[in-house]
Amino acid sequence: MFSKVLVSDDLGSINRGVLTVLETLDVDKFHQVQYCDDAYIQIKRGIHDSAPYQLLITDLSFKADHREQKFSSGEDLIVKLRSENPELKIIVYSVEDRLQKVRTLMQNHNVNAYVCKGRRGLIELAGAIKKVYNNATYLSPQIEQALHPKAELEIEDYDIELIHLMANGLSQDEISHVFKNKNISPSSLSSIEKRLNKLRIQFKANNAIHLVAIVKDLGLI
Repeated sequence: MFSKVLVSDDLGSINRGVLTVLETLDVDKFHQVQYCDDAYIQIKRGIHDSAPYQLLITDLSFKADHREQKFSSGEDLIVKLRSENPELKIIVYSVEDRLQKVRTLMQNHNVNAYVCKGRRGLIELAGAIKKVYNNATYLSPQIEQALHPKAELEIEDYDIELIHLMANGLSQDEISHVFKNKNISPSSLSSIEKRLNKLRIQFKANNAIHLVAIVKDLGLI
């Protein structure tokens, strides 16, 4: 089992539950922090002292307060750590269950496990820790489909932004202007119309409103 684990979550009650799980699994040393910046410092210090952390368990959302932070979210922390310390095992423990977010973290940032907080969250977390220790990955059952090669999940970041703007009430013409201002390509009105038609066919949507509803139900936006 892991000998040194760091838990990063801004809610003390969540931390206590996670620490209880670590005690049950006979983890030798574990520490908790409530800020992403502190997590980064602890991990870097462990490496400097030749006593590195083997596993990080982190939330994604951290409530802002009076203290200014370099890392405002668990995702920011993960991206930084992955570039500097790729051998560190990382488990996300979060209420966030959007499939696109899960897929990005698992596939782009090489997170080792993603556990959803909930009634069975701590039980699933214990199982995830065991699997990650044995070099396997883990996903909570409700988000397992995030990594399934289904057609409905084959959607690009461009499409996500497009549908997100539609969900916020913008017209196709307004979306075209937004894309041009953000240097997002393609940005022409005709290209946006073609992309929406393609998405409506792909998701079997009757119209734009139906498309937005389907994509929301899938947890992609």
